Amino acid sequence: MSTQSLELSVVVPVKNEAGNAGPLAAEIDAALKGLAYEIVFVDDGSTDTTGLELTALAAANPHIRVIRHAASCGQSQATITGVSQAQGVWIATLDGDGQNDPADLPKLLAERDKRGLAAERMLFLGRRGLRRDSAARLVASKLANGIRGALLRDATPDSGCGIKLIRRDLFLELPRFNALHRFMPALVIRASGSAVSVPVNHRPRTRGLSKYGILQRGAVGIIDMWGVFWLLRRNTLPRISK
Repeated sequence: MSTQSLELSVVVPVKNEAGNAGPLAAEIDAALKGLAYEIVFVDDGSTDTTGLELTALAAANPHIRVIRHAASCGQSQATITGVSQAQGVWIATLDGDGQNDPADLPKLLAERDKRGLAAERMLFLGRRGLRRDSAARLVASKLANGIRGALLRDATPDSGCGIKLIRRDLFLELPRFNALHRFMPALVIRASGSAVSVPVNHRPRTRGLSKYGILQRGAVGIIDMWGVFWLLRRNTLPRISK
């Protein structure tokens, strides 16, 4: 299938998500029926049976491609790898744990279609309503969103939601670093774009374990946030004269 024939690439980074990839792929197929799309799973150095499951899925489903990291590089780098090798004009991202609902992908696509040509410089991302996480994670997330919004002014209530939609060329303009996926709204705004939040479903994790603890995520996130703040402050947008 040629690059130009694909409207959408769904990039799914996974690490030790045995049992999750198959059901997730089936849900994506159901949600995108009738579209020209591919599903790009990026195996970020899994040490369980995830790799074997992905190989079997790709052999059975022509929509699926699998890319593998020899060693784990983190969720953002896995996403970057997937986007770099994707064939679609538009990129959708989903977390590999199954908590994002693929049935919400048409909602993001519909919101994109409403915006016309302006959508080409927009990031569409989910805003989770009823979060299916632990109380401690909910409190930490609310605190992080509040601090991030005040510091970065990204006008986004739920920057950490994994379901996103963005043009591939716009994504590739963004600075690349380990926490890119958590700060995409601010970085898109930095690139003279805008971020649009869309209400989405959120589901409890039914298989596997979270790869990051709250303290680990929080400590690294504070450092990354200040790094993004520095990028925003140092950004200069030229005005082209006619």
